[in-house]
Amino acid sequence: MTEQLKLKLNDSKATRWGALVIVAFTMMAAYYVNDVVAPLKTMLETDLAWSSTDFGFFTGGYSFLNVFFLMLIWGGLILDRFGIRFTGKLATILMVGGTALEYYAMTGLAGADATLFGVNEIFGYKTGVFVAFAGYSIFGVGAEVAGITVSKIIAKWFRGKELATAMGVQVALARIGSQAGYAVAIPMARALGLPSPVLLGLILLVGGLIAFFIFSVMDKKLDKQMEEAAIAAGTEGEEEKFSFKDVKNILVNPGFWLIALLCVLFYSCVFPFQKFASELMIIKYGINENVAGTFAGLPALGALILTPVFGGFIDKRGKSASIMILGAAMLIGVHFIYAIPAIDYWLVAIALMIILGIAFSLVPSAMWPAVAKIFPVSQLGTAYALIFFIQNIGLWGIPTLIGKVLDVYCIVGQKADGTNMYDYTIPMCIFTGIACLSLVVAFLLKRADKKYGYQLEEPNIQE
Repeated sequence: MTEQLKLKLNDSKATRWGALVIVAFTMMAAYYVNDVVAPLKTMLETDLAWSSTDFGFFTGGYSFLNVFFLMLIWGGLILDRFGIRFTGKLATILMVGGTALEYYAMTGLAGADATLFGVNEIFGYKTGVFVAFAGYSIFGVGAEVAGITVSKIIAKWFRGKELATAMGVQVALARIGSQAGYAVAIPMARALGLPSPVLLGLILLVGGLIAFFIFSVMDKKLDKQMEEAAIAAGTEGEEEKFSFKDVKNILVNPGFWLIALLCVLFYSCVFPFQKFASELMIIKYGINENVAGTFAGLPALGALILTPVFGGFIDKRGKSASIMILGAAMLIGVHFIYAIPAIDYWLVAIALMIILGIAFSLVPSAMWPAVAKIFPVSQLGTAYALIFFIQNIGLWGIPTLIGKVLDVYCIVGQKADGTNMYDYTIPMCIFTGIACLSLVVAFLLKRADKKYGYQLEEPNIQE
């Protein structure tokens, strides 16, 4: 009976996994909103008079505030200073507000002639485009801060347990949101109007906010149990607290820079690519627009199925650094074949998306638990925030670059509805080059693991 009383909430397998599912729902809604506009690029051009440059600008908006106003850095500091409950609620509220603004831009400011306070353009962009960009920027702050918060939640609830598996499951559940966004965007927009997929995302995020409040009750109880256990063991006050000096300690750690570089290079070849993949599928491979988004979302589906599997392998066998090398190598092959103009058979395009999905499962399942090995708990929020900050530089810069390259160098004609036709060879060569750099960094990370003893090749589950 005494031993039973000593059990904490996270000692119960059902309870810790239940807590994970609750916070994962919030991230599922976030990933849906993040990806649901991507398949609508052509409809935005026809219905709202957007250009590829406008679309690239909007897509880059996700990371704009995180990069140029350091919002992710502040989010990480807030997380380590004020905890996961406060930060998670704040992040989810930002996601709801940003998505509401994005929806308003696509309804109240639709069309090339729309004005706001009598203004037709803001900083050279159509008013509707800029307001949508602003909403997506606010959403991006909330989504990224929510991401680092959930990572720290998992590190807290699953330390010494199924850490990589839990992170893999969280990623997998989030990918359900991505896949749903890609799958329903065009059919829903055709049936109910262009803004309707965004409205559904707004409703889901409100549900995610409620879910996080429910989790907060559970987490508060766990904190109380952990405090009581520390008092009983005579270790109260020994827990390492965050200090601003920890930022320096993180930045001088070679593992931080290698993980951060691998993160920005790898994800710059996945998320920005997916934003344009639906159009690539339609133009180059002749895939019907109603299913192009579904095919573009196949990496998310692959991650849904495989990330927990790879996470379970890493928990039991290790090999994180080697797995990151394999994933980066697969990424090179995918983008290189997409870049070859003569290969335009639709089955090849789908097969490459499946391979991308495998790579997209391998690297995150190894990367995010590796951060929890390199840094102590007190530094985790800030470490994740700094890594996400560097990642966001790529998520802002690459889609902005690709949109501009498409408009300047890649227009090869027009369709009957007046929208442009593009040759995606140059953009795919850009993605291939970035993927090659990610492989180099992955090798350097494995070398650093041997030198500094991060134990990335060791299992996560402690016997």
